[in-house]
Amino acid sequence: MDGKVYRLEQSYWVKIYISGPIEMIDQCCREFVLDGLCVNVTETQYIFTHGEQQGATIELINYPVYPKTPEEIWDTAIDLANFILDNTHQGSYTVMDPDQAITFDRRKIFALPPED
Repeated sequence: MDGKVYRLEQSYWVKIYISGPIEMIDQCCREFVLDGLCVNVTETQYIFTHGEQQGATIELINYPVYPKTPEEIWDTAIDLANFILDNTHQGSYTVMDPDQAITFDRRKIFALPPED
């Protein structure tokens, strides 16, 4: 590898999937990352049964300049997803990493199975 390596860290990613106006999502991310965070935002279109919506996929990685544990990245993604949800007035989001996914839906359009 040519050049210098700034820092080497274990790879890890978390993605947020959320609908809403891309301009508002971008602005939420700009505000949220001011304290040392890097995210990438990809505009996307969600196509689902009987509809479609514009939105974004926001990815958080273990950026070696600001290294974090997987738990810290996951928790930060949840915080960011809630921040975007509140500021774009959306109803739901999904957060996913290589091993798990969670959907938050304040509209209560689906019911979770009862816990044992």
